[in-house]
Amino acid sequence: MSKKNGRPSPKKEKDFSRKIYKILAKDPNKSFNYKQISAVLELNDTKSRNEIIKELKILASQEKIEEIERGKYRVISKADYIEGTIDMTSRKTAYFISPELEEDVFIPTNNLNKALDKDKVKVYIYNRRRGRKPEGEVVEILERAKTEFVGVIDIQKNFSFVSTANPKMYTDIFIPKGKEGNAQNGDVVLVKLDDWPAKADSPFGEVTRVLGRPGEHNTEIHAILAEYGLPYDFPIDVEAYAQKIDTEIHPEEIAKRRDMRNILTFTIDPRDAKDFDDALSFEKLDNGNYEIGIHIADVSHYLQPGTILDDEAYQRATSVYLVDRVVPMLPEVLSNFACSLRPHEEKYTFSAIFELTDKGDVVNQWFGRTVIYSDQRFAYEEAQHIIETKGNTIPAEISLTGEEYTISPEIQQATLKMDELAKILRRKRMANGAISFDKVEVKFHLNENAEPTGVYFKVAKDANHLIEEFMLLANRKVAEFIGKQNKTFVYRIHDEPDEDKLINLQTVIAKFGYSINFKSKASVSKSLNNLLEEVQGKKEQNLVDTLAIRSMSKAKYSTHNIGHYGLAFDYYSHFTSPIRRYPDVMAHRLLQYYLDGGKSAEEDPLEEQCVHSSNMENLAANAERDSIKYMQVKYMLDHKDEEFLGVISGVTEWGIYVEIVSNKCEGMCRIREIKDDYYTFDEKQYALVGEVSHNILQLGDEVYVKVKNADLVKKQLDFQFLGKKAQV
Repeated sequence: MSKKNGRPSPKKEKDFSRKIYKILAKDPNKSFNYKQISAVLELNDTKSRNEIIKELKILASQEKIEEIERGKYRVISKADYIEGTIDMTSRKTAYFISPELEEDVFIPTNNLNKALDKDKVKVYIYNRRRGRKPEGEVVEILERAKTEFVGVIDIQKNFSFVSTANPKMYTDIFIPKGKEGNAQNGDVVLVKLDDWPAKADSPFGEVTRVLGRPGEHNTEIHAILAEYGLPYDFPIDVEAYAQKIDTEIHPEEIAKRRDMRNILTFTIDPRDAKDFDDALSFEKLDNGNYEIGIHIADVSHYLQPGTILDDEAYQRATSVYLVDRVVPMLPEVLSNFACSLRPHEEKYTFSAIFELTDKGDVVNQWFGRTVIYSDQRFAYEEAQHIIETKGNTIPAEISLTGEEYTISPEIQQATLKMDELAKILRRKRMANGAISFDKVEVKFHLNENAEPTGVYFKVAKDANHLIEEFMLLANRKVAEFIGKQNKTFVYRIHDEPDEDKLINLQTVIAKFGYSINFKSKASVSKSLNNLLEEVQGKKEQNLVDTLAIRSMSKAKYSTHNIGHYGLAFDYYSHFTSPIRRYPDVMAHRLLQYYLDGGKSAEEDPLEEQCVHSSNMENLAANAERDSIKYMQVKYMLDHKDEEFLGVISGVTEWGIYVEIVSNKCEGMCRIREIKDDYYTFDEKQYALVGEVSHNILQLGDEVYVKVKNADLVKKQLDFQFLGKKAQV
């Protein structure tokens, strides 16, 4: 779009062949003559009409179209147009991805024909001959991936336009006068696309919400949520409905459940958790075995199908965990109160109860609705202290209360025994080929204004693994219980890694002296575990961990069980977090339905819900990543004058990406700004090489950098390259 006058300008047409084919392909059942095509193209001169007649005959001779009666043509159905998805690059070009094609198809900018990133489209493919890379043209947009965009508004006299920070959004959005709402020039806004006229360079839109001024904390957090179509508050009618739910514990409901209130029960959660959706109970049996209950908040008791509350929970599908806040799937009255398994309160739960031997073998299991009473709430740090010291005194510095206190011998012994059993379960899982992804999590110390004052890393310890193993046990056994009955269920599936991705991983890790054994499925798993263990605490750990995770397939929800590769389970589901994940609610409902003797549920509607839940999970994960990037940039704004040691985490033709060792913040040093030599990109070495010095900058090298620019809106850091760390 021209930003001088705001008028959409027509594009000059040169290639009639492509345009003719596009018109015919868009409506394959209709036939056209040269006059009709001329009218669509708005051509009325004799020369152009003769050109169209000529091109029609050429296309017919190429068997791309057929003449069905004298002078009337239609597209041949076997012609090369295929449905798929657009994957935009940051250079205004794209690739077309379709399961029907072995390789992605390049789409030049002028062939996008108004398609945007992730749109579902129909594409005509050129150059399918051997030795030539296929190219394509979008002939029809079947479905827009999104119609709402976040950007900054520039208000002119007679119009406005909104530009986004998203590098994959290649066009501004034109806002006609009167459709800018109450936005002020320079505001961050949410825009809804209304139309994209045939001759307009840019789509037309309308401002639907003003998010605030760029760079302000709440503006940027709300912009992250809006970018992914995620809400940050509940509709009034949903809140009102939730407030009216009966959250009392009733004797008649207790009578329908297994009463576990007298069994020792406690929770272990993060220090700042507000929703406790799981608790563990422990009892030593007369035969020397142990009965361990995994008790999960009975959300489905309160969340009834067909209600506005259930509709809202389904649409959200997941809670979103941003750096400074949680956007919950359920209103607070349920997530933090009625469903939360808070200490010294009776709660309705859905439980998986197992009898385990000293060797960690499950000899009995029971599933069903229960009522519990939690005797104690622990933070992970408190439980970890018990495991490490074998004692029963919690010191003031890690205590949730801020004061030293003593726990009962029963809870101390239960914690230690469950830690023992969890370690046995973990060893068995790893021996079966599970992969141990204990990726370091970046966390921030925030002040009262939600500004980052420090960075720290969250590392999983024994207390975390204790909870993890029993949750995995419950998830696996519930899925196995229903799966072996051949009844429809909601599984959490994870396919085997793509070999090409593993080969790419091998290429990178070889530079650090590591390797993957491709001999068998078992050897791949074993060598991946060895790799993840070997990089622990080393400068390249975060890089290797990240690349290893990227080489894996993405886990998702499905009614079609293929097992879970990463966990090495034949059956796996999500059952243990219904406060924050809708698929767990689906699992609870199905389990109860089958316990009541129900026949196998209809698959199609459940599969549709699985696809939606997987999509929402991906959007939430993207928003969470963006909030971390935003906080990292914000943190680095206050450290512009400091020198940092970093590791080269990526190499491209335009520069190197560097990850700072002390805080995991990543930024770019542009190649033209590395002044100690003239560097060129060596694709084979995956490195920058100095023309004069032959100095090499490659993955894993330690370098010193300074912050050059920190862009809060784009969530980008630019570094100044200071030099390579001298090798000792």
